[in-house]
Amino acid sequence: MVVDLLPLQTLEERARLTGLQGIPSKVLAGERLTSEDGLALYRSDDLSLIGLLANRVREEKHGRVCFYNVNIHVNYTNWCNKFCDFCAFQRRPKEEDAYCMTPDQVYEAVRNANPEATEVHMVAGVWPALPYEYYKDILKAAKAARPDIHVKAFTMVEIDQIEKTAGKPLVEVLEELREAGLDSMPGGGAEVFSERVRQELYPKKMSAERWQELAREIHRAGFRTNCTMLYGMTETLQERVDHLDQLRRLQDQTQGFQTYIPLAFHPANTPGLQHLPFPDPTERLRSIAIGRLYLDNIDHIKAYWVMLGLPVAQMALTMGADDLDGTVSQEKIYHDAGADTPQSLDRRQLHRLIREADREPVERNTLYQALRHFPEEEPDGPSRRPTSLAV
Repeated sequence: MVVDLLPLQTLEERARLTGLQGIPSKVLAGERLTSEDGLALYRSDDLSLIGLLANRVREEKHGRVCFYNVNIHVNYTNWCNKFCDFCAFQRRPKEEDAYCMTPDQVYEAVRNANPEATEVHMVAGVWPALPYEYYKDILKAAKAARPDIHVKAFTMVEIDQIEKTAGKPLVEVLEELREAGLDSMPGGGAEVFSERVRQELYPKKMSAERWQELAREIHRAGFRTNCTMLYGMTETLQERVDHLDQLRRLQDQTQGFQTYIPLAFHPANTPGLQHLPFPDPTERLRSIAIGRLYLDNIDHIKAYWVMLGLPVAQMALTMGADDLDGTVSQEKIYHDAGADTPQSLDRRQLHRLIREADREPVERNTLYQALRHFPEEEPDGPSRRPTSLAV
């Protein structure tokens, strides 16, 4: 099903009133938007038109399908030396609540998690004193616990440190990590590709140029990754557009990104940024829709319900998103930052959210191969509503 739109002339008349002139014509013709178009989308108050256009593109690509997977999270350490102002998860080793899981603990976490899980998502802080062998050992532990599970691990920031610790060329490190059990990477750590914002909020983290250099090599080595943008800090709208533009150009080169995930910044519990407001539902939905319209070469847009809140994530399925992430469990990073969404959802809860948005649930694996279609309502009906429906 492809959503019916108003006549193009009507859309353009409306667009002229809200600063979006010419954009409906480009979207319907399949033309690439410019950075000026991207800025106009961020500045316009006409979220309904933006969402309508994004939904058209979404349905042309994916019809009514909404993907999800059965996954678990293992945040193996909160030790970190990057001192990012936006992070509520980081600790120094001797601080209260600091932890670093041993390979045996990773093994137990994966073995005792949801037996239906097809993916373990492993990301954490960065601590240079951890030896290179540690990273290989936790990969081996995850695979030993569940030999058939897909291990998606290590942001670009972690990979940067692992390469330094190994003292080997990245191509060798990637091959050794693959042999230890690494299957793909989440691709996070980019935050926003603004040098001004980096110097202000996370100067110890890698530059945009280094992040993209690593992504090129990782994609060249055959790994698929996702890409993200953390928005709602001190970045300008132009800096958001510049970030999307750099992601789009990189995807033109490598075709290695599977999914784009806009991440709403949670200011609670973060050092120095608690005064900032959490992006409101309009801003969260706008970021989903613009991602769909601007990143024309990335197939999937994820509504990460952990950060968006369940009602907003559900609405995002009608405004460009085709993926809800997954069941999730044991996630700590965003909940430490103040997310009050549930710690996990079961399959039936996900199905209810998807069906209420008039979408069809499709369970996927990490590489977006469909594992199970659910075209009809399950016979025993939907599960009870989640205990938290945080907006």
